[in-house]
Amino acid sequence: MLAIKTYNNDLNIFRRSVRLMGNRFEISVVGNDPVWADNCIDSAIAEISRVEKLLGAFSDESQINEINRNAGIKPVKVGAEIFKLIDRSLKISELTHGTFDITYSAIDKNIDVHKIERNSVKFTNYKRVVLDAENTTVFLKEKGMRIGFGAISKGYASDRAKYILQMMGVGSGVINAGGDLLTWGLQPNNEPWTVAVADPEQEKQPFADINISNMAVATSANLEKNATINNKKYSPSIDIKKGFPVSILKSVSIVSPTAELSDAMATPIMMMGVNAGLYLINQLQQLACVIIDDQDRIYTSREVNYLT
Repeated sequence: MLAIKTYNNDLNIFRRSVRLMGNRFEISVVGNDPVWADNCIDSAIAEISRVEKLLGAFSDESQINEINRNAGIKPVKVGAEIFKLIDRSLKISELTHGTFDITYSAIDKNIDVHKIERNSVKFTNYKRVVLDAENTTVFLKEKGMRIGFGAISKGYASDRAKYILQMMGVGSGVINAGGDLLTWGLQPNNEPWTVAVADPEQEKQPFADINISNMAVATSANLEKNATINNKKYSPSIDIKKGFPVSILKSVSIVSPTAELSDAMATPIMMMGVNAGLYLINQLQQLACVIIDDQDRIYTSREVNYLT
């Protein structure tokens, strides 16, 4: 169902919510023709569905399954889209010193905090992914290695949907993917998009007024119960590289030019912690972050000052 928010001028915000990729996507476009807006949103939804199929492991014929099946056996030729996505992922892994990693172990998918398999490092290691740009092939060096795009698929799908909408003439809009936001253009009143406007459910966040026009914001939040080890609280997630649980933050929000990059960087910064996370973000152009710790203290990178 298409929802319409009317303004005093000729422009309206046309919105539709759908369930895609296991998340609630709300797609908003600014315009004055409901039929045109409906067609645009249909095309965006079709593109998100295409990306879900491309990056999923539901079909035996998928390129991701083919790569994983041939781990330790032979390189697999893939399409340019998959190849470039893997290449960008490996660059982010290098940037975050392996904290972000699309590789995982088929053997130890569920790691208990008391039973850590240290040899899983052998299988969870982006450096063991070999790309051949000339032949567009991907090779996983070890049998038992796997790759998956769960950490960035939602962001990549949002970027692709935005591209389709812009090609259809949508000069302003918002894609809300489960609370992660991607915006372009301006609101109908010519004001910039802010976090609270793009997602009213975040209006009580301390960074709700951040200007995110032509930017993407993704949040990694610790919503699960904590484990207590030696009187110290930890999240259920494990730092697989080092083999021990990591201290938690309440949330990390990353602002960057693309939803894919914001999506990819949010969890690594959460894993790194306040000091290391801020240090990394402050070295990078066009990236900003807001960190909230378990005492509700707020830490921001330098770039946030330019967005408020």
